Amino acid sequence: MPALLDVVEVKRSLLGGEKRFTCRLVDGGPQSGRAVLLWISPESRAVQNIDLPAGTVTLAYFWNDRPYNVYHWLHPRSTETIACYFNIADQTRISDGLIDWRDLVVDVLCTQTGAISVLDRDELPADLDSTLRGVIDAATADVVRRAHTLVAEAEQSSRALWPRIFAAGRISSGPNDGGSHG
Repeated sequence: MPALLDVVEVKRSLLGGEKRFTCRLVDGGPQSGRAVLLWISPESRAVQNIDLPAGTVTLAYFWNDRPYNVYHWLHPRSTETIACYFNIADQTRISDGLIDWRDLVVDVLCTQTGAISVLDRDELPADLDSTLRGVIDAATADVVRRAHTLVAEAEQSSRALWPRIFAAGRISSGPNDGGSHG
């Protein structure tokens, strides 16, 4: 089985800032228009009252043609879902060694209990172009309406990818493996 390749995830903010994260490509690539990246958290943290322990496995799903991406957070050493975190996004480009996308501020959090929360809508700029606001609102509504189906798709894909990622000691599912982003 080939080694997982390093990929840089470039997250551009709506206001022009940029963050870069080194991850590993697990599946997909430029030809498929989709990519799955791996990152394993070196330390514990909390996101919206969701505890993510050290070693939390993040499988981040990106598509060129969807108005969102999703971070599927899994317990260390298992395929049990902690939560799915959807970033409303546009301008996603998947190329060799690079995933570049624009974060449109609003997020949708789906917990393992099935609760769905829309986050950060209040952080949208007051003077945001009405067309872009409409795109964000429509994408958010779509994710919320289909959340349970989208989470089930992520879970099924993550379960299928797990053995490829962690088989034969390629990567351990402990802290500090797999990259630098979550």
